[in-house]
Amino acid sequence: AVLEFAAATGVTPSAGCFTPGNFFNQQAAFREPCLLLVTDPRADHQPLTEATYVKLPTIALGHTDSPLRYVVIIIPCINKGAHSVGLMWWMLAREVLRMSGTISHEHPWEVMPDLYFYRDPEEIEKEEQAAAERAVTKEEFQGEWTAPAPEFTATQPEFTDWRRLQVPPVPIQQVPTEDCNAQPGTEDWSAAPTAQATGTTSVWS
Repeated sequence: AVLEFAAATGVTPSAGCFTPGNFFNQQAAFREPCLLLVTDPRADHQPLTEATYVKLPTIALGHTDSPLRYVVIIIPCINKGAHSVGLMWWMLAREVLRMSGTISHEHPWEVMPDLYFYRDPEEIEKEEQAAAERAVTKEEFQGEWTAPAPEFTATQPEFTDWRRLQVPPVPIQQVPTEDCNAQPGTEDWSAAPTAQATGTTSVWS
Protein backbone atom coordinates (compact mmCIF):
# COMPACT_ATOMS: atom_id res chain seq x y z
CA ALA A 1 0.00 0.00 0.00
CA VAL A 2 2.84 2.41 0.81
CA LEU A 3 4.57 1.73 -2.50
CA GLU A 4 1.32 2.25 -4.42
CA PHE A 5 0.76 5.52 -2.57
CA ALA A 6 4.26 6.67 -3.42
CA ALA A 7 3.84 5.72 -7.08
CA ALA A 8 0.56 7.63 -7.33
CA THR A 9 1.61 10.80 -5.49
CA GLY A 10 5.34 10.91 -6.27
CA VAL A 11 6.58 10.89 -2.66
CA THR A 12 9.60 8.94 -1.39
CA PRO A 13 8.59 5.68 0.31
CA SER A 14 10.40 4.01 3.19
CA ALA A 15 8.91 0.53 3.40
CA GLY A 16 10.48 -2.09 5.61
CA CYS A 17 13.00 -1.62 8.40
CA PHE A 18 13.89 2.00 9.17
CA THR A 19 17.59 2.78 9.48
CA PRO A 20 18.28 5.04 12.48
CA GLY A 21 19.86 8.39 11.61
CA ASN A 22 18.35 8.81 8.14
CA PHE A 23 16.99 12.26 9.03
CA PHE A 24 20.12 13.92 10.45
CA ASN A 25 23.20 11.84 9.56
CA GLN A 26 25.07 12.80 6.40
CA GLN A 27 25.25 9.39 4.74
CA ALA A 28 24.22 7.64 1.55
CA ALA A 29 20.69 7.04 2.84
CA PHE A 30 20.32 10.60 4.16
CA ARG A 31 16.85 12.10 3.65
CA GLU A 32 15.45 15.51 4.45
CA PRO A 33 11.66 15.17 4.15
CA CYS A 34 9.06 17.86 4.72
CA LEU A 35 6.44 15.56 6.23
CA LEU A 36 6.45 12.10 7.83
CA LEU A 37 3.45 9.81 7.40
CA VAL A 38 3.51 6.49 9.27
CA THR A 39 1.10 3.56 9.41
CA ASP A 40 1.52 2.41 13.02
CA PRO A 41 2.89 4.76 15.73
CA ARG A 42 3.80 1.79 17.90
CA ALA A 43 5.86 -0.01 15.27
CA ASP A 44 7.27 3.24 13.79
CA HIS A 45 8.38 4.80 17.07
CA GLN A 46 11.99 5.20 15.84
CA PRO A 47 11.23 7.53 12.90
CA LEU A 48 8.72 9.43 15.03
CA THR A 49 11.38 10.03 17.69
CA GLU A 50 13.97 11.17 15.16
CA ALA A 51 11.42 13.46 13.51
CA THR A 52 11.39 15.55 16.69
CA TYR A 53 15.14 16.16 16.36
CA VAL A 54 14.69 17.96 13.04
CA LYS A 55 11.27 19.48 13.85
CA LEU A 56 9.49 17.38 11.25
CA PRO A 57 5.65 17.34 11.30
CA THR A 58 4.18 13.87 11.55
CA ILE A 59 0.90 12.22 10.58
CA ALA A 60 -0.01 8.71 11.70
CA LEU A 61 -2.78 6.18 11.22
CA GLY A 62 -3.85 5.34 14.75
CA HIS A 63 -6.09 2.80 16.42
CA THR A 64 -7.69 3.13 19.87
CA ASP A 65 -4.59 1.73 21.60
CA SER A 66 -1.96 3.55 19.50
CA PRO A 67 0.47 5.86 21.35
CA LEU A 68 0.16 9.52 20.38
CA ARG A 69 3.60 10.68 21.47
CA TYR A 70 5.38 12.81 18.84
CA VAL A 71 2.33 12.59 16.55
CA VAL A 72 0.97 15.92 15.32
CA ILE A 73 -2.08 14.67 13.40
CA ILE A 74 -3.71 11.30 14.01
CA ILE A 75 -6.08 9.65 11.50
CA PRO A 76 -8.36 7.21 13.36
CA CYS A 77 -8.68 3.86 11.64
CA ILE A 78 -7.93 0.17 12.10
CA ASN A 79 -4.23 0.03 11.30
CA LYS A 80 -3.88 -3.73 11.90
CA GLY A 81 -5.94 -5.17 9.05
CA ALA A 82 -4.47 -5.46 5.56
CA HIS A 83 -7.68 -4.31 3.87
CA SER A 84 -8.21 -1.41 6.25
CA VAL A 85 -4.65 -0.11 5.83
CA GLY A 86 -4.82 -0.49 2.06
CA LEU A 87 -8.12 1.38 1.90
CA MET A 88 -6.78 4.24 4.04
CA TRP A 89 -3.70 4.67 1.84
CA TRP A 90 -5.94 4.60 -1.23
CA MET A 91 -8.16 7.35 0.23
CA LEU A 92 -5.11 9.44 1.15
CA ALA A 93 -3.69 9.08 -2.35
CA ARG A 94 -7.01 10.10 -3.88
CA GLU A 95 -7.29 13.19 -1.65
CA VAL A 96 -3.69 14.24 -2.37
CA LEU A 97 -4.30 13.97 -6.10
CA ARG A 98 -7.55 15.93 -5.81
CA MET A 99 -5.91 18.68 -3.75
CA SER A 100 -3.07 18.94 -6.24
CA GLY A 101 -5.53 19.15 -9.16
CA THR A 102 -4.40 15.93 -10.81
CA ILE A 103 -7.87 14.37 -10.73
CA SER A 104 -11.30 15.97 -10.52
CA HIS A 105 -13.68 15.87 -7.58
CA GLU A 106 -16.62 15.30 -9.91
CA HIS A 107 -15.36 12.04 -11.44
CA PRO A 108 -14.39 8.89 -9.52
CA TRP A 109 -10.78 7.77 -9.44
CA GLU A 110 -10.02 5.04 -11.97
CA VAL A 111 -7.63 3.19 -9.64
CA MET A 112 -9.35 0.45 -7.62
CA PRO A 113 -8.64 -0.02 -3.89
CA ASP A 114 -7.76 -3.67 -4.54
CA LEU A 115 -4.36 -2.59 -5.85
CA TYR A 116 -3.49 -1.26 -2.38
CA PHE A 117 -4.26 -4.52 -0.59
CA TYR A 118 -1.28 -6.63 0.40
CA ARG A 119 -1.31 -10.18 -0.94
CA ASP A 120 1.13 -12.93 -0.08
CA PRO A 121 3.14 -14.01 -3.17
CA GLU A 122 2.74 -17.67 -2.18
CA GLU A 123 -1.05 -17.32 -2.11
CA ILE A 124 -1.01 -15.62 -5.52
CA GLU A 125 1.09 -18.47 -6.94
CA LYS A 126 -1.30 -21.07 -5.47
CA GLU A 127 -4.31 -19.29 -6.95
CA GLU A 128 -2.65 -19.15 -10.38
CA GLN A 129 -1.85 -22.87 -10.26
CA ALA A 130 -5.41 -23.72 -9.21
CA ALA A 131 -6.80 -21.57 -12.03
CA ALA A 132 -4.52 -23.30 -14.56
CA GLU A 133 -5.62 -26.74 -13.32
CA ARG A 134 -9.28 -25.78 -13.56
CA ALA A 135 -8.77 -24.52 -17.11
CA VAL A 136 -7.10 -27.79 -18.18
CA THR A 137 -9.85 -29.88 -16.59
CA LYS A 138 -12.52 -27.77 -18.25
CA GLU A 139 -10.91 -28.21 -21.67
CA GLU A 140 -10.76 -31.99 -21.20
CA PHE A 141 -14.45 -32.23 -20.26
CA GLN A 142 -15.43 -29.94 -23.11
CA GLY A 143 -13.51 -32.16 -25.55
CA GLU A 144 -15.33 -35.24 -24.29
CA TRP A 145 -18.83 -33.78 -24.25
CA THR A 146 -18.66 -31.72 -27.42
CA ALA A 147 -17.73 -34.68 -29.63
CA PRO A 148 -20.98 -35.86 -31.33
CA ALA A 149 -22.04 -39.48 -30.99
CA PRO A 150 -21.84 -41.59 -34.20
CA GLU A 151 -25.52 -42.56 -34.08
CA PHE A 152 -26.47 -38.89 -34.20
CA THR A 153 -24.06 -38.02 -37.00
CA ALA A 154 -25.11 -40.90 -39.29
CA THR A 155 -27.29 -40.01 -42.26
CA GLN A 156 -30.93 -40.82 -41.55
CA PRO A 157 -33.27 -41.84 -44.41
CA GLU A 158 -35.93 -39.36 -45.34
CA PHE A 159 -39.54 -40.49 -45.75
CA THR A 160 -42.03 -38.39 -47.64
CA ASP A 161 -45.00 -40.78 -47.56
CA TRP A 162 -45.36 -42.63 -44.28
CA ARG A 163 -48.29 -44.69 -45.63
CA ARG A 164 -45.96 -46.64 -47.91
CA LEU A 165 -43.68 -47.61 -45.07
CA GLN A 166 -43.96 -51.39 -44.49
CA VAL A 167 -43.88 -52.53 -40.90
CA PRO A 168 -42.84 -56.18 -40.38
CA PRO A 169 -45.53 -58.31 -38.69
CA VAL A 170 -45.01 -59.30 -35.09
CA PRO A 171 -45.48 -63.07 -34.47
CA ILE A 172 -48.08 -63.99 -31.87
CA GLN A 173 -46.92 -66.52 -29.32
CA GLN A 174 -49.33 -69.30 -28.31
CA VAL A 175 -49.71 -69.56 -24.55
CA PRO A 176 -50.74 -73.05 -23.32
CA THR A 177 -54.01 -73.13 -21.41
CA GLU A 178 -54.88 -75.33 -18.47
CA ASP A 179 -58.24 -76.74 -17.33
CA CYS A 180 -59.16 -75.04 -14.10
CA ASN A 181 -61.92 -77.60 -13.38
CA ALA A 182 -59.54 -80.55 -13.36
CA GLN A 183 -59.00 -82.03 -9.89
CA PRO A 184 -55.38 -82.31 -8.77
CA GLY A 185 -54.01 -85.77 -8.18
CA THR A 186 -54.32 -87.10 -4.65
CA GLU A 187 -51.59 -88.89 -2.90
CA ASP A 188 -51.79 -91.63 -0.27
CA TRP A 189 -50.64 -89.92 2.92
CA SER A 190 -50.76 -93.19 4.87
CA ALA A 191 -47.85 -94.57 2.89
CA ALA A 192 -45.60 -91.74 4.04
CA PRO A 193 -43.16 -92.70 6.80
CA THR A 194 -43.83 -91.28 10.23
CA ALA A 195 -41.15 -88.95 11.52
CA GLN A 196 -39.80 -89.97 14.91
CA ALA A 197 -38.67 -87.48 17.48
CA THR A 198 -35.00 -87.52 18.20
CA GLY A 199 -34.99 -85.98 21.65
CA THR A 200 -32.90 -86.92 24.71
CA THR A 201 -34.84 -88.22 27.71
CA SER A 202 -33.75 -88.08 31.32
CA VAL A 203 -35.02 -90.16 34.19
CA TRP A 204 -35.61 -88.29 37.43
CA SER A 205 -35.81 -90.34 40.61
